[in-house]
Amino acid sequence: MKRIIVLAVLVVIAGFLNAQEFGFGFGDDSGDSNDSVLGGNAAALTVTVGGEVSASLLGYVDDFSKGADHTRLGDVFSGKLNFSAGTSFADGVIKLNLQTTPEPVSIDEAYVRAYFGDLEIEGGLRKLTWGKADSFGPLDVINPLDYSELTDLGDLMNLKIARPLIHASYRIGSFSKIEALFVPTFEPLRFAEEGRWVPAQMKPLYQMNDQLKEAGKIYGIELPEISVNVPDISTVKYAQAGARFTTTMGPADIGLQYYYGYLTRPAVTVTFTDTVINIPPITLPPIPLPTAINFDYNPYHQIGVDWAQILFGFNVRAEFAANITYDFNGDDPSVYNPSLLWSLGFDRDLVWGINLNFQCNESIRLMNDKIKNDKLSFPIPIPMNIDLPFLDIEADTNVTSTQIIAAITKKFFRDALETRIAVMWGIEDQDFLLIPSIIWTRDTISLELSAGIFGGDKEGQFGQYKDNSFLKAVLTYSF
Repeated sequence: MKRIIVLAVLVVIAGFLNAQEFGFGFGDDSGDSNDSVLGGNAAALTVTVGGEVSASLLGYVDDFSKGADHTRLGDVFSGKLNFSAGTSFADGVIKLNLQTTPEPVSIDEAYVRAYFGDLEIEGGLRKLTWGKADSFGPLDVINPLDYSELTDLGDLMNLKIARPLIHASYRIGSFSKIEALFVPTFEPLRFAEEGRWVPAQMKPLYQMNDQLKEAGKIYGIELPEISVNVPDISTVKYAQAGARFTTTMGPADIGLQYYYGYLTRPAVTVTFTDTVINIPPITLPPIPLPTAINFDYNPYHQIGVDWAQILFGFNVRAEFAANITYDFNGDDPSVYNPSLLWSLGFDRDLVWGINLNFQCNESIRLMNDKIKNDKLSFPIPIPMNIDLPFLDIEADTNVTSTQIIAAITKKFFRDALETRIAVMWGIEDQDFLLIPSIIWTRDTISLELSAGIFGGDKEGQFGQYKDNSFLKAVLTYSF
């Protein structure tokens, strides 16, 4: 799919180059011009190439404590390369990520866009932002996030996974716009399946086969291996669509939104099959044993509203949404309950050039009393140190999930040096991620020294990575 999209973009760009005299936005006094596909004279083609090259060192604090023979400092090199070509009626964009991995070149975004007066249509691999929140807002649902490594949380766009989509927007007057979106396939959140970044909640599922083998050794038998079933999320069954309307009413910017999609966190169920176990000289009657782990993704409807306004010198932003799943009674263990979500934030310049950016996000699960906290159990004894998963995907979790996201910045030496402290704090689990950084910038060169400090409850979203605190240095040249 990605190769087809890139090829389409290249064909469009090549068509522009072939159909028009090559230029860089300057007029041609010869008087000769080709007719555009929309009629009239074609504007000169503008071509832009840009990007950045970075050298970085990344080390984990717990590795340092183990000695040099356990310490790695990453791949050092990374880069971005961006191409765009366009006229007054259309353009094409390709953004590439470069790294020293088995896949050295990957697509960040690649799309074409056409302009028909107040109507704009684009298609391809795209990252879009809906909602007013600065980061992790409940209405920003189009692009899932990549959590497979949490060492680059400074820019939310770096975490977003580009999706193949068709997007249209129509401007109504000077202050209003309506948007429509179609995404033909689905992509969930990405989590690491091995290594230090595997989420604590997923480890019992990944280890279930090992648990069965260990239980079987006690009795000298071999228990059936558990298979893992994952749906084909590339089919139209998992297509998504949405619409959004934004306008300005007096001093306030207002947005209304509807989205139909699939929750990006997997719903996990376990299949049991009656199995005959022979422990000589006894043959047990058929007993249910887990034989399959099934991953699926719940469909849902989202209805939301957002608002932004300057109040008493504060740039205030708010979002509210209702996620309506098909578990209307709240007692289906394989479907997430409906929920309400909200976000409230602001930014403000304080004294001595200090800027504060603050945001609170919360989700509230409905019908929480219908959830049963029953764990998976085996009909034969297993070692006591094995942590079995719960049967309901939301069992043993808080009815609310609240996060504080804040950043304090201060610049020195005519903005050449920036100091920054950012924090993400989970209220219910009392866990956090603290990111202090110093950034020096001169023209197109920047040097950033930062750290990531995880702490708090080991069952929390951030606390589970308390052994993954890191130090990082990045030198970047932008062009």
